[in-house]
Amino acid sequence: MTRTVSVIGVPTSAGAFAPGQEQAPAALRAAGLLEALAAAGLGVADGGDREVWRWRPDRDQPRAQNLGQVAAIVRETAARVAEAAAESEVTLVLGGDCTVGIGTVAGHVDADEEAEEERVGLLYFDTHADLNVPDAVPEGALDWMGMAHMLGVAGARAELVEVGDRVPLLTPAQVLLFGWGPEQATEFEAERVRELGIERATVAAVAADPEAAAAVALASLEPRCERLLVHLDVDVVDFTDTPLSENWGRNEGLAFATALRALQVLLRSPKLAALTITELNPDHTEEGSDAIGRLVAAVAEGLAA
Repeated sequence: MTRTVSVIGVPTSAGAFAPGQEQAPAALRAAGLLEALAAAGLGVADGGDREVWRWRPDRDQPRAQNLGQVAAIVRETAARVAEAAAESEVTLVLGGDCTVGIGTVAGHVDADEEAEEERVGLLYFDTHADLNVPDAVPEGALDWMGMAHMLGVAGARAELVEVGDRVPLLTPAQVLLFGWGPEQATEFEAERVRELGIERATVAAVAADPEAAAAVALASLEPRCERLLVHLDVDVVDFTDTPLSENWGRNEGLAFATALRALQVLLRSPKLAALTITELNPDHTEEGSDAIGRLVAAVAEGLAA
């Protein structure tokens, strides 16, 4: 049976540390994303891209910068995702900074009417847990606070915690951190991971055997959900190996080829309902590397398998 995929672009860097990620949806399209999906035999519905919102400093709320705009974009994304999910098997959401993923989750949680048999599971493919809150870190960038707001961690801002029909959007049992780097966690995040008992597959485990790690993660999370949401933050890729992301973490994370091998296994899940791609900064890619094209090809192949 042919999968149908709805593509939704959210070109925003409102929650980021700096501008750049707002260019990602256009770059993915320019790399032939829609054509690759169709060539792989997938049904494609293009929902287009929202208006671009480029990062700017918020001097009025320095610890939660651009909070109002982030919340507005998340709500808009949730509505678009909910509508698309009613019409297609998989929603492919192109961010944008990591806060875009809150909208993907809210869109699917809104659609499930809180029925136990329709629960979502979130596989968070990211070196970072994004469990910070505004009072815990000084930078004020909301894109490394998304998970904290989806789980309603103490100190999270109500504007983002309350974007969906359920508050909080998720429970810890619905989340699996995949490719998590304990050494990249802030002290606050590490404490929350332990306190909440969130399941995780470490970056070392994924690096050692990406296919096996992905299979183990699916075997654990799939029985707990009916709809699997995969959130891919491309800063899980080592910036030295392949410059791709907003966050230039060097000599940490996964080789690009390794990350793509794991991703393709995850995308083959029969319960897959959404893939969100975030933190891609086209300005940071290496000339001649075709890194975005390789990502596009892997996504299309994984979704079609």
